[in-house]
Amino acid sequence: MSARKKGLYAGKVKKIAQMLFYKRHAKPGVKGWELHKALGSDYPKVLDVLDDYLAPMDMEVKTVFEEEKISEKPTLEELDKARFFVVLRDVATKDKLMGWRIDDLAGLAVTISYIISKKGQTNRKDVEKLLGEKIPGWKVGLNLDRYIRHGYIMQDERGQLFLDWRTQAEVDQKKLIEMLLSAEKQKTEAAEPLQEEPAEENPLEKD
Repeated sequence: MSARKKGLYAGKVKKIAQMLFYKRHAKPGVKGWELHKALGSDYPKVLDVLDDYLAPMDMEVKTVFEEEKISEKPTLEELDKARFFVVLRDVATKDKLMGWRIDDLAGLAVTISYIISKKGQTNRKDVEKLLGEKIPGWKVGLNLDRYIRHGYIMQDERGQLFLDWRTQAEVDQKKLIEMLLSAEKQKTEAAEPLQEEPAEENPLEKD
């Protein structure tokens, strides 16, 4: 976008940045209809300008649609129903800031993928049992509480686990599932015993 257009949107960029960075609800981020009401119907263009400004700081504006089927080019009505966040652009930087070990991140990936496989919700005890096969038992509860505290999963009063806002904003769920399925396939193939080839006949031997 040209410098002239960025200048025209300068005031709106400041306002939209304040709305996105200031936590006004229990869940971070701002709904599209809120931005529409505050800034007008051109707020998607203002978001693009803000995204350009955030890029040098390794941050980006992330759009999360709550509806499963969204057109390739979302309409204004679809954007009004979405939620917008500011997140770190570089996953490696994100991990470094969080200070998590690789096994903690692996546990998070397993937890998220398991909840997805259960259509978005599952019992905490089932996840604890699954994680107990991957990481030391004493870390299971601590890790789950950490995932909840950081907004990747949420837990209700019945002990049911769901995906929370940060997973929706930061995790490519389809890519995660594909990666885990690929890793599981490779593991299975590696574990399969090699078939013995029939012994070759010695051409020097005679009947």
